Amino acid sequence: MSLSRAEAYGYNIENFVGTVKVPVGVIGPLRVNGINAHGDFFIPLATTEAALVASYGRGADIASMAGGISAGMIGEGVLRTPAFVFSGLLESGLFIDWVARHAETLKTVAESTTRYGKLQSIEPFMDSDTVFLICRYSTGDAAGQNMVTVATEAICAHIAEHAPVKPRYAFIEGNFSGDKKASYLGMHMGRGRKVTASVELPYPLIERVLHVAPDALAAYGRVAALGAVLSGQLGSQAHYANGLAAFYIATGQDAACVSESSVGFTRMEARTNGVFFSVTMPNILVGSVGGGTGLPSQAAALRLMGLAGPGNAAALAEVTAALCLCGEISIIAAIAAGHFTRAHAKLARHR
Repeated sequence: MSLSRAEAYGYNIENFVGTVKVPVGVIGPLRVNGINAHGDFFIPLATTEAALVASYGRGADIASMAGGISAGMIGEGVLRTPAFVFSGLLESGLFIDWVARHAETLKTVAESTTRYGKLQSIEPFMDSDTVFLICRYSTGDAAGQNMVTVATEAICAHIAEHAPVKPRYAFIEGNFSGDKKASYLGMHMGRGRKVTASVELPYPLIERVLHVAPDALAAYGRVAALGAVLSGQLGSQAHYANGLAAFYIATGQDAACVSESSVGFTRMEARTNGVFFSVTMPNILVGSVGGGTGLPSQAAALRLMGLAGPGNAAALAEVTAALCLCGEISIIAAIAAGHFTRAHAKLARHR
């Protein structure tokens, strides 16, 4: 590896000694009819799990045959939740009152640290002597984890200097935001880009491509939804994490954010002419700039989709949700038809 290439990697890692090769496969073209993502996309997936690319590719094929996946980013906001500990309930209340009266000043302070980030809201959450400030930011085309941390640090510094009620302790993150964790807060409020995606698959296409009877598909859908409820799953879905991890690694996203990005809801509903499938994912944390997106292989993966660089983060989030929908369609059909084990045996063990 050349010295200049080593220096480029050095911006993304400490104690750099080399790189690890992960196989990359491509699925598609996947047609996405999104608010921001329009067209046919070849999607790179980096994984060591055999059968994963084939499964997502099958979902992409049938979705495209059906006319493509409708997708829309319907919300945006990365959370950071600083915490402040006071001597008691009264001081907590006085602090919240001060924050409410100085919200515009705090917004100005936060946004002075970034060209692209915007503080959308500050929502106090009190638990007796402890106050969390739920700070929600839009982050431009970056995933924005570091951006919101720097901006919130500026808020905390301003509070320390100007707030008349001084906390006993103050922390930049109170473990309330759901950062790299599946949480109820993230499920309901969203942390990242919230996207919904859907497609209706005609009955003849389901039987021809997925080789499953519609009644078996519906029966398994009911069982899977029941299993999600009984097991206490956050949301209800089959395996978002498979596609997300492979896609995040291939495109230079923060792979640890799969933990929160994989919260969401898959729906399946029989209709007159076919089966309606949808996913709603409130915590998709992706960016088309920043982080690992500038590394050579990852930048090439984004260019393959036509989604590298500024102006593409919203489209990237819609493609991410469409990808996960493809995986849901394929695995639900495989289990409903009794093909799941056979497919893994063929592709992963006896190739």
